[in-house]
Amino acid sequence: MAAACAVVVIVTFLRARTASEDEDPSDTPDVIEYMTMWIGVVYAIVLGLAIAGVWEARSAAQDHVQAEAQAAHEIAQRVRVYPPDARDRIRADVDAYVSQVVTTEWKSMADHQKLTQHGTDLLQRIREDVTDYHPKSDFEAQAYQPLVDQVTALDQARSARSDSTGATMPSVVWFGLLIGAVITIGMVFALQIRRTTRELILAGLFSALIAFLLFLIWDFDAPYSRGITASTQPFLNLFPHIKG
Repeated sequence: MAAACAVVVIVTFLRARTASEDEDPSDTPDVIEYMTMWIGVVYAIVLGLAIAGVWEARSAAQDHVQAEAQAAHEIAQRVRVYPPDARDRIRADVDAYVSQVVTTEWKSMADHQKLTQHGTDLLQRIREDVTDYHPKSDFEAQAYQPLVDQVTALDQARSARSDSTGATMPSVVWFGLLIGAVITIGMVFALQIRRTTRELILAGLFSALIAFLLFLIWDFDAPYSRGITASTQPFLNLFPHIKG
């Protein structure tokens, strides 16, 4: 933002020094003012849509984490009807999976935008624990299918989290946003602004605002690896004994 302000001020001073003596800054054709207005309106719409898109992707990423944590929690709770050996084995594997997600896997998502193979292996172990168990009573049989469904929900939420690890904005959209910012700020100079304090402050604030909005889009663009990210708090809330 500071760099954007500095560029606008420097360009304004350089333009004023190289301008001809008979140039009248107040004599701006109406068509330039009309074009500047519409360019600003169109670019504002594009910025708004981009911000809404990355914010929605970030919210969806957090929803995937919540669904995954809830499914893991349901598995750990529903196995209470199983015999102690099966129950403790499944719960231990669920704890190992959650620990892998909130520590190693989360760092891998932030640094490399991908999940870990060990996390996938732990999920497969949970699936085998649940599906390979043979219910020994009607009560256990009633809990069997809901447990299988929760494993499926856990797998689906994990897959959705994997699909959300990378950037959501295509490169062509970033190209349009950056070129649009240059054109929009460039139209300020087409209006032949003068070196008055008021106009310089307004031009600087305008460019700083655009720089901030572009940074905001970039920050939200990768839901798991940049500033305001989706967090592991749903896992930590449901598994307080796991240290993140």
